[in-house]
Amino acid sequence: MTTSDYTKAMKQIEHKSVKLARYLKNCMPKQRKYGAVTRKCRRCGQSNAHIRKYGLHYCRHCFRDIATKIGFRQYS
Repeated sequence: MTTSDYTKAMKQIEHKSVKLARYLKNCMPKQRKYGAVTRKCRRCGQSNAHIRKYGLHYCRHCFRDIATKIGFRQYS
C-alpha cells in the first residue's frame, strides 16, 4: 500500500477502534529519513526525475520551465 492510499483506509476504519489500533500498529507506512522518497521537487512535489545538482531540488519538468529564469543557457 502506498503512502497516499493509507489515508483512504484510515477513513474506512476510523469508527472501529479495535481495527484502527491494529492498523496503526502494523500497516501504517513509516516516515522515511533517507532515500529517494525524501527528496521532492520544490515546485510540484514529484520525487521522480529529481535534479539535486547545485542544490536545485527540481524535477526535470520544472527545471525545463524555469531554467532560463535561474540563469542556465542551452548550448548546442
